[in-house]
Amino acid sequence: MRNRLTRPAALLLATALLPALALAQPSRNGTASPIHVAADAASLQSLLTRVPETQAFPPDFTETLASAASVSMIEMTTSPSCVPCADLWSKLSEFRSRYHWQIRTISGQEALLRSGRLGLPWVGHPVAWVRPIADPDRTIPIAIGTDHLSNLSRNAYLATKMLSGVKPGIALRGMARYTGIVGTMGPKPGPRR
Repeated sequence: MRNRLTRPAALLLATALLPALALAQPSRNGTASPIHVAADAASLQSLLTRVPETQAFPPDFTETLASAASVSMIEMTTSPSCVPCADLWSKLSEFRSRYHWQIRTISGQEALLRSGRLGLPWVGHPVAWVRPIADPDRTIPIAIGTDHLSNLSRNAYLATKMLSGVKPGIALRGMARYTGIVGTMGPKPGPRR
């Protein structure tokens, strides 16, 4: 199956996301990269306190999200003992109660395929995507790592607008930053014998 995000939109998305998808390594000047691993609640909260929260929303924000509930859903990856996954679940549960969207999990393998279709590296859990209910091949990532509810809602709004025909470049400028607060990656499988 082919992802239906247009080639220019995919290139804009890749350009917008690449800084946030760098591997978790110190840069040459010693600063931390945009991927932050949170293994416990204290480190998660410490990282989240540094993330700016969206304060201003367009006039049609609530109406757009509420009306999109019948045609859109959020899918996310999760992993056992993943602190950021649990945090994102709680925020998406609140989002679901406000706007009545469906939220379900997808496997890491499915997320890996989606990322590959857009030419993006896989960074771990959680990753959340918006897609039309009727079309599993049109997906837009709205979170890489956990985030504040206001930022998640903003990204869901922007994804909804993109899926309904708003020019991708406009929406991507507002969605180009993700926290990158992810859970620890499990042990890598050893060589098969």
